[in-house]
Amino acid sequence: TLKKGINDTIIYDEKAVENRFGFSPKLVPDYKGLRGDPSDNIVGVRGIGEKTAGILIKKFGTVENIYRELAKNPERFKKAGISERLINILKENEEEAEFSKTLAEIRKDAPIQFSLPKGLWREHVDAKALEELLREFEFKSLYERVKGALGVSGGETATAPVEIDKDVLTEASIALWLIDSEKTNPDIGDILAFTREGALPKAHAVLLEEIKKRKLERVLYDIELPIVPIIRAAEARGVLVDASHFKKLSGEYHKKLSKLEKKIWEEAGVEFNINSPKQMAEVLFDKMNLSADKGVRLKKTEGGARSTRVSELEKLKKSNPIVEEILSYRELQKILSTYVDAIPPLLDSSGRLHTTFIQSGTTTGRFASTNPNLQNIPAHGEFGLAVRDGFIAAPGHLLISLDYSQIELRVAAMLSGDKNLTQIFKEGKDVHSAVASRVFHVAQSEVTSEMRRQAKIINFGIVYGMGVTALQENLGGTRVEAQEFYDNYMKEFKDLADYIEEVKKFAGKNGYTETLFGRRRQFSAIRSSIPYVRAMAERMAGNAPLQGTAADIIKIAIKLADTDLREAGIHSKTHLLLQIHDELIYEVEEGVLGAAEAAIKSAMESVLSRSFIKEKIGVPLSVNVAAGSRWGEI
Repeated sequence: TLKKGINDTIIYDEKAVENRFGFSPKLVPDYKGLRGDPSDNIVGVRGIGEKTAGILIKKFGTVENIYRELAKNPERFKKAGISERLINILKENEEEAEFSKTLAEIRKDAPIQFSLPKGLWREHVDAKALEELLREFEFKSLYERVKGALGVSGGETATAPVEIDKDVLTEASIALWLIDSEKTNPDIGDILAFTREGALPKAHAVLLEEIKKRKLERVLYDIELPIVPIIRAAEARGVLVDASHFKKLSGEYHKKLSKLEKKIWEEAGVEFNINSPKQMAEVLFDKMNLSADKGVRLKKTEGGARSTRVSELEKLKKSNPIVEEILSYRELQKILSTYVDAIPPLLDSSGRLHTTFIQSGTTTGRFASTNPNLQNIPAHGEFGLAVRDGFIAAPGHLLISLDYSQIELRVAAMLSGDKNLTQIFKEGKDVHSAVASRVFHVAQSEVTSEMRRQAKIINFGIVYGMGVTALQENLGGTRVEAQEFYDNYMKEFKDLADYIEEVKKFAGKNGYTETLFGRRRQFSAIRSSIPYVRAMAERMAGNAPLQGTAADIIKIAIKLADTDLREAGIHSKTHLLLQIHDELIYEVEEGVLGAAEAAIKSAMESVLSRSFIKEKIGVPLSVNVAAGSRWGEI
């Protein structure tokens, strides 16, 4: 087993087990019956840890013997150092202990017949069949490693035709993703594996037939394919970067990072590796004894270790100033490693950065961005704005940003037909203040900044599938208050609440959700027999049409804006550079700035009336526009 990593391992024989635990391997299932084993989902007896379990096993032996002795002579347990509280815990959990032991035991009576094959394993491998199997179960990188072990070159496999038509390939890749949204950014191997065809032309035909069967033609031909060349042009142009700005930032930020490191060590009273979750947990929880507020539960990692994720550290912020310093350190380090130090080496000879946009890169329908990922640069705060200031317009040009206002909430009103939410947008009110007015039952003029903050949290919580527990964590206060706030929201916006429930039911029955434009998102986990897995899928399904429709809208806007810029005769002077969430960023010659802004804004706001949907939508789209020489300015 691993000790500290792949190069530091331990081989356990009987003696090594006895040295570690103090008893023989035969008693390990009994030990797990008491202690549990998070890695195997064995619960054990809650309240019995490693030390107590070890004492009980060494003193009394098997789980069965422990309970026989407990029934006959509980005093023996007290003499062995087991407290009255632990004795009662044992008595109350006999069934759990016995069941956990059963789970920990290896069954030795399974009817297995096995003999070693003759010859080397490589001699018996059908490379093509193995590839199909690994593709089917989506072990993408594993097959590349297997090919190396087999000594198979790329040309010998079904997934490496000599010549590939890249435009078909692109169409087939997007088609497969539309058919199964969980297959993001599919490659030719995924295409051939899904269609069970040996060549791309046949696979392409199978996918198009499937697209037709599932009524996804409009999504493929009217939304996705028309913007492929537009996005390729944006990638090819790239965005101009001020390399000197990043060099200056790097020097400043590394000094800040060093100061933060020293300050953290000073407050902790010990030097430790701030990037090590294990050392961090030991310092915060063992040495400094930090704990969250009463009623706030700290989560553990999947392996059962104490978590030092940002979400968990946020719960400790009030307990000691060191937590704020650690969060700042992590944020700054991430900005440095992901952007400040990573971007300059990626620039071309003209100082431009060429990110790659993947149309089929997410399950929601939105773009993904890679090499580097520009979707995740913070939009606010000192560090995020400083990084964005490094993206600049060429001489004689300006950057313009066109950003949809509250797009997901507007979509929520569209899809649900909620009268109250629709009225807010029709009247052009501030949506967060208007929602606060309804939920807190006060006039809009009486809404405080705190009320608006809380309304904003629940507004976006609804969009992103937030439950009451997550709402409580974001709002602060008690769960009862969060539940009351949630219930009030659902009463005031009943049509929206009903719509979300209907979407969940539809997804449960059909296994997918649909956007306003017909895009589907699959939810295989929504039929899971495991309650928490099913509940998570239901929450995600409830908000999937909102995010998916917003993704459709901005993709249609890209196509319409391109068309309108051509008609206005300014297409060659207006260049799409970036698509970030609900925002489009263009580089425009100064002389046509006003005309370009007007054309793109009009195109973005007219998506619903100019698209292929027949329904009349009563919620207007609104776009904010800003221009400047640097991205950070706008």
